[in-house]
Amino acid sequence: MDIKNGITHSHDVRVNQQYADWIVDVKKRYRNTQIKAAIRVNSEQLYFNWCLGRDLVLLRAEERWGKGVVEQVSLDLRAEFPNATGFSPRNLWFMRQWFLFYCSDAHFTNLSAQLKSGERKLNQAGSQLERQKLKQVDSEIQFPPFFGLVPWMHHVLIIQKCETVNEALFYIKKTIADSLSRSELESCIRADLYHTAGAAVTNFAETLPDAQGKLAQDLFKGNYDFGFVQLAEDHNEYALEDALEKRMTRFLLELGQGWAFVGRQKELIISGKSRRIDLLFYHIRLRCYVVLELKAKPFEPEFAGKLNFYVNAIDAYLRDPSDNPTIGLLVCKGMDKTDVHLSFQGITTPMGVATTDNARAKEIAAHLPTAEELQTQISIAEKEYKRG
Repeated sequence: MDIKNGITHSHDVRVNQQYADWIVDVKKRYRNTQIKAAIRVNSEQLYFNWCLGRDLVLLRAEERWGKGVVEQVSLDLRAEFPNATGFSPRNLWFMRQWFLFYCSDAHFTNLSAQLKSGERKLNQAGSQLERQKLKQVDSEIQFPPFFGLVPWMHHVLIIQKCETVNEALFYIKKTIADSLSRSELESCIRADLYHTAGAAVTNFAETLPDAQGKLAQDLFKGNYDFGFVQLAEDHNEYALEDALEKRMTRFLLELGQGWAFVGRQKELIISGKSRRIDLLFYHIRLRCYVVLELKAKPFEPEFAGKLNFYVNAIDAYLRDPSDNPTIGLLVCKGMDKTDVHLSFQGITTPMGVATTDNARAKEIAAHLPTAEELQTQISIAEKEYKRG
């Protein structure tokens, strides 16, 4: 036997192109089977975690068997299954927290009402009635099947960082749609994507086909956090471009999934004149170019005309027939939505406006001490140290 082009050749078989194509298909089908099996295993494990968390809640385990019951359950399970992972006390507490997080919300069920109605029965009945009650509650509090498509530690991160079930479901669906790693998911949560995604002021509904318009709206955020670059307060657009280009990897993470950088100050020769676009991207999911213009000041109506010009220029000189219509995105320091809507009237090219104001950062900063207050605290500490 010998190996050639990934195929082990036997002297008793004639390998031709038809065989090669078929064996490639067989391998692909087997890989898909492996993936499906891995998903099935993950889903079954998550369902177990859900049920164990449910039991700890509905059986009122700490009240029945003491505050150390979770640690005891951990010891018993690890003794029985020494090679299994995931039975640490900390992980068991996560299971309990996971169940409570969703089941305390109206999207799943009113858990407190169920506990109140069944509390007397749970305290008086034997183990058979308890199992019957658990089965009944389990039928009412369904384990969502799509939860099984997300790894366990992603779920743990989500319930630790999210304030509402709607927010958590947003990140679960985002993880599934974009196959997010845990670090990518954490970046999305840190960027507060739940509140900013799809919030750009656009004319996509009027200028794009329904499916593409909805996708584009979902992908464009209303606010982009450029806090990862250090700039003077009075910086201009060129300085911002330069800083973003130097941190392009981080910039792409802030933009979201599917963005590919084409170039900065992209030159187009139009009627013998050189025209330069601030930043040009190609969006893989939208299958179109995206013209990104930066402004270090609030929105002005004339910005829309310039962006419209650049979008039309890309369509005329760079866009391939297989590409979807080019989209324009203006990112500025602030905007009046009425100004934007009026500026977009009569424009048939798809465009959007977003801001760079980081509202959450400002809110946090408002609760932090000023430089003067910090200096005062340092001085007081130094005096107390010398006296000591």
